[in-house]
Amino acid sequence: MKDLLGGKGANLAEMANLGIPVPPGFTITTEMCTEYYKHHAWPEGLEEDVRTNLKRLEDAMGMKFGDPANPLLVSVRSGARASMPGMMDTILNLGLNDEVAEGLIRKTQNPRFVWDSYRRFVQMYSDVVLDVARSKFEALIDARKEQKRVRLDTELTADDWRDLVGQFKELVQRELGRPFPLDPWEQLVGAINAVFRSWNNPRAITYRKLNDIPDWWGTAVNVQAMVFGNMGETSGTGVAFTRDARTGEKRFFGEYLMNAQGEDVVAGIRTPNPVSQLEQTNPEAYRQLTEIYQKLERHYKDMMDIEFTIQEGKLYMLQCRVGKRTAMAAVKMAVDMVKEGLIDKKTAVLRVTPKQIDELLHPIIDPQVKVKPIAKGLPASPGAAVGKIVFHASDAERWVAKGEKKVILVRTETSPEDVGGMHVAQGILTARGGMTSHAAVVARGMGKCCVAGCEAIRVNEEERYFTVGDVTVREGDWLTLNGTTGEVILGEVPLVEPALSGDFATILDWAEEFRPAHPRVRANADTPVDARVAREFGAEGIGLCRTEHMFFAEDRIRAVREMILADNAEERKKPLARIMPMQKGDFKEIFREMKDLPVTIRLLDPPLHEFLPHEEDQQRALAQEMGKSYEEVRQKVRALQELNPMLGHRGCRLGITFPEIYDMQVQAIFEAACELAKEGLSVFPEVMIPLVGTVEELRILKENAVRVAEEVMRRYGVRVHYSVGTMIEVPRASLVADKIAQQAEFFSFGTNDLTQMTFGYSRDDAGKFLPVYIEQGILEKDPFQSIDQEGVGQLVQMGVERGRSTNPGLKCGVCGEHGGDPASIFFFHRVGLDYVSCSPYRVPVARMATAHAELKAKKA
Repeated sequence: MKDLLGGKGANLAEMANLGIPVPPGFTITTEMCTEYYKHHAWPEGLEEDVRTNLKRLEDAMGMKFGDPANPLLVSVRSGARASMPGMMDTILNLGLNDEVAEGLIRKTQNPRFVWDSYRRFVQMYSDVVLDVARSKFEALIDARKEQKRVRLDTELTADDWRDLVGQFKELVQRELGRPFPLDPWEQLVGAINAVFRSWNNPRAITYRKLNDIPDWWGTAVNVQAMVFGNMGETSGTGVAFTRDARTGEKRFFGEYLMNAQGEDVVAGIRTPNPVSQLEQTNPEAYRQLTEIYQKLERHYKDMMDIEFTIQEGKLYMLQCRVGKRTAMAAVKMAVDMVKEGLIDKKTAVLRVTPKQIDELLHPIIDPQVKVKPIAKGLPASPGAAVGKIVFHASDAERWVAKGEKKVILVRTETSPEDVGGMHVAQGILTARGGMTSHAAVVARGMGKCCVAGCEAIRVNEEERYFTVGDVTVREGDWLTLNGTTGEVILGEVPLVEPALSGDFATILDWAEEFRPAHPRVRANADTPVDARVAREFGAEGIGLCRTEHMFFAEDRIRAVREMILADNAEERKKPLARIMPMQKGDFKEIFREMKDLPVTIRLLDPPLHEFLPHEEDQQRALAQEMGKSYEEVRQKVRALQELNPMLGHRGCRLGITFPEIYDMQVQAIFEAACELAKEGLSVFPEVMIPLVGTVEELRILKENAVRVAEEVMRRYGVRVHYSVGTMIEVPRASLVADKIAQQAEFFSFGTNDLTQMTFGYSRDDAGKFLPVYIEQGILEKDPFQSIDQEGVGQLVQMGVERGRSTNPGLKCGVCGEHGGDPASIFFFHRVGLDYVSCSPYRVPVARMATAHAELKAKKA
C-alpha cells in the first residue's frame, strides 16, 4: 500500500504486523496531500479523522496529548511512495509547552532530558513550520558552549537548555513578531501542513527531477508516539543497513549515538559509533536488533535500511525501507542473494538498474600510480573523482553551468539543500558525519564518489579554504578523492576505466538470459579502437560509423580541402582518389574488429564548409598551400557557407550534387570488405544514406551505391553480403516511410536530428532555454537526452509501422544518443525496433535496459 501510505507508513504497518516493536501511530495518506495542494486547505473530514486517531493513539499509549500530568508527545514525519532521504521534513517532540515540560520533569525525574527535548522541538518546529533559519538557533547554542568552554551538546546541563529554550522563543518573537505556538493542537496542525508543503521544497523538487519521481504523487504524513533516545546513557538512536551499502558485503553495518535523537546521527553533527560496538554496551538491545534485521531481510528479500531508538534499554524500530546502495553493492548483493536462495536470477537482474551499470563504468584511480594522501576519511561511496574544489553547492552549480566540468564539493557537512550541487559535482568531501550521514546516503544514491567524516580537515566555508595540519587547500585547487578507501589526495591523479569482471560479468550474463530477440544492442563507433571497446562490452554490431570523422585526420584533410576547392567533377576525382585508400584502410580495420557482425556505415553527412577554415589568416595559409589566390579561397568559403547548415547542403543532398564523393566512399567500403573476404573473414557492410526525405533521393543514391558495389565485387571475384538503407531523421521521411521502404533494406532512426527538426530546436542553442522549460514543467525531460515519446516517438513508431506495411522484412534501428538512454530503450522495445545503437561505453547499460524492458513488459 505504498501508493496510499507512502513507503514509511506502509513499512511501519508491515513491521507492526510482523510483531516488531514499533511505537503506535497513524498515517495521513498521500491522497490528502494532493487534495491539500488542490484546495490549499485540509479536505473535508480530515480534521475529524486526525482527532479520532489521535484519541486512539492516546488510548494505546495510556497518555494524553497536551496533558501535563501524563503527556503524550508525537513525531510528525513525511513518507513518500519512493524513498527520498532527507529531502522532506520531520518534527520531533511535538506537544511540548512550558506546563507539559514541567509535568514531564515530575514524571521522569530527568530535567536535562526534558529541556533538551524542548529545545530540539522549538528549534525544529521554528525551522520547518515557521521558517526561522536553523543556523540562528545553532549560533545561540555555540555561544552557550563557548561561554561554558565545552565542545559537545551533551556537555550542556538542564539549566543551559532551559535558558536556551527561553532564548529560542525570544528569537521567534523577534523574527516573526508573534510568539511561538504553545497549544499542542495548533502545533500538530502546523506540523502536518509543513510536511505537506515540504513535498514542494526546492531540495525535494530537485531530488524528484534527478530520480524521475512524479510531482503529482504527494507525501503521506506519519504521526507517531515519541520514544526517546536522549534520556541518558542507557538511551540512544541509530541507523543501520542489513548489508554493507558501500560494498554489498554481507555484514550488519551502521552507526549509533547514545543520549541522542535521530537527526543527530544522520545530520553528522556528532561522529557516531559503529553499530557492532552496541554488542558490548547493550548486549540485549543488540541481540534484539540482530533478530529484527534478519527477520526484515528475509521478509523483504532485500537489503534494508533501518532506524531504531533505545529508550532506557528498550529497543524500538522507527523505520525500515529498502536501502540505497552503490552500484557496486547492488551488483554484489543481487548475485549473493541468488546464491543464498533468497531471490531468483530474474529478480537479481531487475535489482540492478541500467543507471547503476552506467555508474560501474566510471573511472577509478590508476592502480599503477603511487599516491600520497593528505588526509583520510570514511569511504562513504566508492569510485574516484577528480576536480577543482568549491565550498558551496551553489558555486558547484554555477561553475559547471559556465563550463567547468570537474568540481569537488567540500563541506563541513552537507544538508538536503546541497542536493543540486552534489548532483553536478564529481565527488563530495565532508569534515563531519558518518557512513549514514546525509552526504553518504545521497552520494551513494547518486552514484557519486564520497569521502565523509574526514576530521583531519578544518573547513572554512566563508573564506573558501580548508587546512590539513600546515597544508592549506583553496578554492580552485585540484583534488582527488578515493571513495573506496576514504583517501583525500592533493592534485590531479590519473583515473582508469574499470573492467567487466566478477559479479559485474555475472549479472550481465544473467541479463543476457532475459534479453529479448529485439532490440539487440549495437555501438556507434568511428575508429578501430571504438570498435574494439564496443565488442569487448558486448556490442552486436556497429549501428553508426560516421565517415566524416575520418576526413579530419591530419594526413587527409589537405586532400579533402583540395576536393572541395575543385571547380568540377573531374578535378574532384583526383584528391578523392588519394583519400579512397585511406578510407579503405579505416574500414578494413573496423571490419576486422567486428568480424561476423554487421557494420552500418553512414556516407558523408555534414556540409562541406565544415572542412574549410573560416578565419582570414587560416584561409590565406590554405590558399598558399593549394597554390590558389586568397580571393579564390575566400569566395569558395563564402559560396559554401549556409545560414542554417542543419537544413542545408548536407547528407544525401551532397550525394546527389556531388555523386563522386559517395562513389569513392562506397568503393572504399567494398574494396575493404572484399579484401577481408578473401582472407576468409565474414564481413557484413550496411551502406546508410543520410537525411533522405523523398523516395527519389534514396532511389538514385541506392542505384549508384549498388552499381559501385557490384563493380568492386566483380573486380575482386568475391560476393559480400550487404544492404543499402537510410537514416530517418527528416520528419517527412516518417510520413512517407511506406514509399521509402520500397527502396530501403533498413531504416536507422537518427533521433538527434529528428528531435531537432520536429521541435524546431537547434541542439547547439537549446541549452539557453531548455532548463527553464523543464523547471516550469513545459517539458518533462530534455528531449535530446530522453526520447520525446508523444512527438518524436510517434514519428519513430509511424516510420516503423508504415515502412513494414510495404516491406515486412524491413530492419529498423536507432542510432541517435537516445540509443543508450534506458527510458528511451523501453520505448524502442515497445515499438518493435530491431536494434539500438549507442556509444561503446554505454553498451552494457543498453544491454541491461533491454533485459529490463523485456522482463517488465512480461510482468505488465
